[in-house]
Amino acid sequence: MQLNDFLGHVQHRARLATMDDALRASRATLGTLGERLAGGEPANLGAQLPEEFKYILASQGAVADTFSSDDFLKRVSEREGVDLPVAVHHARAVLSVLSEAVDEGALNHVRQQLPEDYGRLFDSGSEGRMSG
Repeated sequence: MQLNDFLGHVQHRARLATMDDALRASRATLGTLGERLAGGEPANLGAQLPEEFKYILASQGAVADTFSSDDFLKRVSEREGVDLPVAVHHARAVLSVLSEAVDEGALNHVRQQLPEDYGRLFDSGSEGRMSG
């Protein structure tokens, strides 16, 4: 998936005004996800994404920083510079696009590294209430 396609999907799903807003939400979400992943997983994931995100993911260390999905969302909120409920909506939109942009094997490897409570971010899509 090309960068403009990825951002267009994020912009639509998160109902963002501009592509720049979609880029900011995507950088915040993917950068935080990269911090949570260990080993070569950020680079493996980045290899299937546009160059812009490849570098964001690859810049994270080889050792995962362990934090809950609630802390993940707080970090996304701080990085993006938006209130927590807004960041939750944006992160869900980014993760739903990510789920479509990479192959199932890569997504499964990512999800295997994350605690169960992250499932609600991936499984609930970008609309409606999150379970759990």
